[in-house]
Amino acid sequence: MPDTDHTPAAAKGAEAAPDAPAAPGPRRLVSGPGLLLVWLYGVITVGAVSRSVYQISTEFDRAPLPYTLTGAAALVYCFITYSLVRGGERARRAALLCCAAELAGVLVVGTWTLLRPEAFPDATVWSQFGMGYLFIPVILPVTGMLWLRVRR
Repeated sequence: MPDTDHTPAAAKGAEAAPDAPAAPGPRRLVSGPGLLLVWLYGVITVGAVSRSVYQISTEFDRAPLPYTLTGAAALVYCFITYSLVRGGERARRAALLCCAAELAGVLVVGTWTLLRPEAFPDATVWSQFGMGYLFIPVILPVTGMLWLRVRR
């Protein structure tokens, strides 16, 4: 009698063929230029987190808006770094969305600090388009978005 069971061999408990491709895992985003991108996001994350923790814990009453914005930037940087390291399509899309939000934040806050400097008695990470951080905050999200589009 012919075998009419159409259950795949793997579901029956049989070993997969030795030349069968392994199940694809999350697509790595940390390769080639992506490694430099993760390194840069890691460095700027440490800088923004350190700065925001210090400023919020010691001088918050002096300039709450800039210090809160620096804290928000630190969270965005942390999430982007995590997403890049994690890899996979969902992480890539999340990082792409966060890079776009980061760029919007840099452009809005950068413009705001130029038009209304009195609102910013102290600088944020994104003040004057990231001038205090060698303009990395405005360059990094553009680079990140380009890299993430290539890694589709």
